[in-house]
Amino acid sequence: MGTPHPVGAMEELRRELDGDLAGAGDLKSLDEVRIKYLGKKGLIKELLGRIKDLPAEDRPAFAAGANALRDAAEAGIERRRAALALREKEASFRATAVDVTLPGDRVPPGSLHPLTSTERVLLEVMQSLGFRAVYGPEVETEYYNFEALNIPRHHPARDMQDTFYLAEGVVLRTHTTSVQARVLARRETPVKVVSLGRVYRNETVDPQHVAMFHQFEGIWVDQGLTFAHLKGLLAYLARRLYGAERRLRFKPKYYPYTEPSVGLDVSCSVCDGTGCPACSAGWVTVLGAGMVHRNVFREFGYDPERVQGIAFGLGTSRMAAQRFGIDRLRVLYDNDLRVLAQL
Repeated sequence: MGTPHPVGAMEELRRELDGDLAGAGDLKSLDEVRIKYLGKKGLIKELLGRIKDLPAEDRPAFAAGANALRDAAEAGIERRRAALALREKEASFRATAVDVTLPGDRVPPGSLHPLTSTERVLLEVMQSLGFRAVYGPEVETEYYNFEALNIPRHHPARDMQDTFYLAEGVVLRTHTTSVQARVLARRETPVKVVSLGRVYRNETVDPQHVAMFHQFEGIWVDQGLTFAHLKGLLAYLARRLYGAERRLRFKPKYYPYTEPSVGLDVSCSVCDGTGCPACSAGWVTVLGAGMVHRNVFREFGYDPERVQGIAFGLGTSRMAAQRFGIDRLRVLYDNDLRVLAQL
């Protein structure tokens, strides 16, 4: 058999095109049809190349027919493309459809983080006693963090093994007591404020220590304050936080910015006094306190013969851990919802 006449080949190509368009089931196969018929080496291009084999008088009609076939191929491909795109979109809608008649997923209510809950209780208690909350920077100068608080340059607390230094004279605050120093710098009396927030120590992480933790501190400066006021205030705060049944004990401590100084221990809520990773022989130190040191008063221009001061600092992380029966401080900072949801 010889090569079909160009006119016959055109009719055969039209029927083949209609079949290929109908059989294209997705956009990829449709693109193959486009290349087959309209590509640089496509069948319609090849058909147009056979015009030279026709008599001169038949060429115009054949060229018009071939161009019409090309236009029909382009239009047919676009119609098929639109139909396939619509079908794929409908399939995607069906695959991701939501039955609005089904009951919704119940989202459990959130809860406060143990640290946030503890801070709010502390603030509520202290505000009821007339204290107001103040805040200060976490990136602090050595002056407010150390020197103003009777911690001279030779003091071991200023060693790089204990403190994070950012630049010359600039540190990550090691205690919120630096906020108390900023308040005292205003030389106001009376002073009755609390401060809270994150603090940083170059600590080795263990069950009872982390490098970043939270503190809550307060200072009360007025005339006639005594150590009895301090003990009464701390005992009241601990009872409000832990309940009247928890045992408390005071013990002597040393702090550069208070004299005399005292620590407050509470009986361990995790082991009830038998000993565990969260405590030391059944007791946990949750705060340190004391009467404001005379040198601190002198630094800010107060007369220590006329005014007295009570200062206290609470490890909010430890207080929260004891309040919720957590034996490792890291649990508070791991943000594991499986654990926090149970607290």
